[in-house]
Amino acid sequence: MSKIGFVGLGIMGTPMAGHLIRGGHEVYLYSRTRVPGALVEAGGKVCASGKEVAEQAEVIITMVPDTPHVAAALFDADGIAEGLAPGKIVVDMSSISPVETKQFASRIEALGCQYLDAPVSGGEVGAKNATLSIMVGGPELAFDQVKPLFELMGKNITRVGGTGAGQTCKVANQIIVALNIEAVAEALLFAAKMGADAGKVRQALMGGFASSKVLEVHGERMVKRTFDPGFRIELHQKDLNLALSSARAIGMALPNTATAQELFNACAAQGGKAWDHSALVRALEKLANFEIGQQPDGT
Repeated sequence: MSKIGFVGLGIMGTPMAGHLIRGGHEVYLYSRTRVPGALVEAGGKVCASGKEVAEQAEVIITMVPDTPHVAAALFDADGIAEGLAPGKIVVDMSSISPVETKQFASRIEALGCQYLDAPVSGGEVGAKNATLSIMVGGPELAFDQVKPLFELMGKNITRVGGTGAGQTCKVANQIIVALNIEAVAEALLFAAKMGADAGKVRQALMGGFASSKVLEVHGERMVKRTFDPGFRIELHQKDLNLALSSARAIGMALPNTATAQELFNACAAQGGKAWDHSALVRALEKLANFEIGQQPDGT
């Protein structure tokens, strides 16, 4: 049994921490909002600050929304850095800037600790089912030590390189997911406006080369109009901002990523920042003046 700290207990962090508790570890918990009662009932130990978590734990995991939140969790007053001692490992499983990740790692390493960036893919479903893909950057020794913990939370666990490589991999993942969502949305909307049953079209496509996890999960959301997150549009906007800003910095164009971001922006302008990212289809529906499930004659 290890002593694990977990900071950030939202849609993703809560089930991830739960898997660690059920895996037999002593888990110390901190959240800016209330620690979920289910984690306490399962045996999790509530702490008053990130500093207290770091004082108690050998491995400290952060799972928060964005780069500034990670910076605050690590380095604010009573933050994790204040409770660290040499030999501990900090693991950031948020999806944030690869550039700032390297800066955070340098500051943590200066305290005699190791740092891993380990963002995840798989959304709320993957977090609940412990089937997340985990993309890890950082020292191999630290990765080997933490891998048994990753195996309690995910299935596809890959160290892709040194510090920042995990975050770079996650940005690439989010480009692929966004463009896949856009493709599925366009295809199902096209089929529906042509008069076909979008649900049956999706079912047919699931058996061919067009099949994908996005078609399976988000295609169903589009057909059934179930847009509760999941993964919020505002979080995918954040990830594509990282992609586009990084691409500008290295002199690279990402034209289709930019288009997907504009469609997310259109959803946000309609009050949809908190919609699931599959609701990108709503921006396309506005452009088409037609919704999936509607009859082509307007009924």
